[in-house]
Amino acid sequence: MDRRLTLYILIGMLLGVVVGQGLHLTLDAATIKESVAPWLKLLSDIFLNLIKLLVAPLVLSTIVVGIAHMGDSTALGRIGFRALAWFITASLISIGLGLIMVNLLQPGVGAPIPDAAAAAKSVGEVKHLKATEFILSIFPKNAFEAMATNNILQILVFSIFAGVALSAIGEKGKPLVRGADALAEMMLQITGYVMRYAPIAVFGALANVVAASGLEILKTYLELLLEFYFSLALLWAILLGIGALFLGKRIITLIRYIRQPMMIAFSTASSEAALPKMFEQLDRFGVPRRISGFMLPLGYSFNLDGSMMYMSFATIFIAQAYGIDLPAATQIMILLTLMISSKGIAAVPRASLVVITGTLAMFGLPVEGVAIILAIDQFLDMGRTATNVVGNAVATSVITKWEGMLEPEEGEFVEHPHAPAHTAADGRAGLELDPSNFK
Repeated sequence: MDRRLTLYILIGMLLGVVVGQGLHLTLDAATIKESVAPWLKLLSDIFLNLIKLLVAPLVLSTIVVGIAHMGDSTALGRIGFRALAWFITASLISIGLGLIMVNLLQPGVGAPIPDAAAAAKSVGEVKHLKATEFILSIFPKNAFEAMATNNILQILVFSIFAGVALSAIGEKGKPLVRGADALAEMMLQITGYVMRYAPIAVFGALANVVAASGLEILKTYLELLLEFYFSLALLWAILLGIGALFLGKRIITLIRYIRQPMMIAFSTASSEAALPKMFEQLDRFGVPRRISGFMLPLGYSFNLDGSMMYMSFATIFIAQAYGIDLPAATQIMILLTLMISSKGIAAVPRASLVVITGTLAMFGLPVEGVAIILAIDQFLDMGRTATNVVGNAVATSVITKWEGMLEPEEGEFVEHPHAPAHTAADGRAGLELDPSNFK
């Protein structure tokens, strides 16, 4: 089924481009906008709504179970510290590489500027993002409100408290832990049903954007697209190369397992859409659920490698298009601001545009510059979102290997330096429940 689904998604992508271009050539823009686009958009919106239905309970249950079975607070603190150290390092690499490439290639020089006012209006309300407001927004006032709005950062905070508390109260908390485990399994089963609809959603999403803009959009901004994707390819090489230092030849196996989540993220331009499938594929790779349940939600909030490269690339690109020469110190301040304000946007397609708009306003740069990249943001978003998935898969696998918890392939022996005390129940330190609960 997995291979067939990958093939069907690819077919959906190709048909979407072909049908979209056919509509673009045969119908006028007004007819497409009023009569065709709403139906094509409906196909992808149904899929994204179903995915959003899964996210809050899936994240809550996996984090709670993962932390409750971590065994002790020392292991949790060690894994959390290593994860954040990796995320910060990867973020700095992404931002730094984006800054170097956009200054070296200078794709914004001579870029055309379309109707800036209309494009900027379509991006959304400009918000001045402050570090204090961001920090305060992490902590939920109401756990149910956080789940209702799919606020991953706030769900993460509540789930950490719940998981640590259940671990602390021991026997009394086991019924809730088993309930959370059952909830996670149920949501993953529902995910399997939803994913069968993915090829149709992919077809609708791509047909919609191509019908509205046509293939000429790729020609118009060919330089920007090629240079940005070339920069992403360099980032992939760096991330996978670092991952290979820890995982060895198994990095090839990891790439093979995550190809479906990558294609889903690439097609829908939403990391949220790929999250459930990522859990399943990392299970197959050998990452225990108690690790992935903690790492992936944290990574989708703090480890947006592709999004951060894109925002650095796009912001300096806009300055170049308007002929504004930014000193190196100013560029670094802009990118550090983007690094702080970008957290938690992975779940929302095109949300990076809002962050870029706010950052442009904060530094006195022309906000209407978003019009330059708005037309092809869908295509740029696809690449950066797939990169987010790759970065989080590598981070989760490396931290698992670092902890000595990565399950070996057949015939491979792996020493577990941090888990020497195995229980009779399941052979893993810190676990006392039925091992069938964890894949």
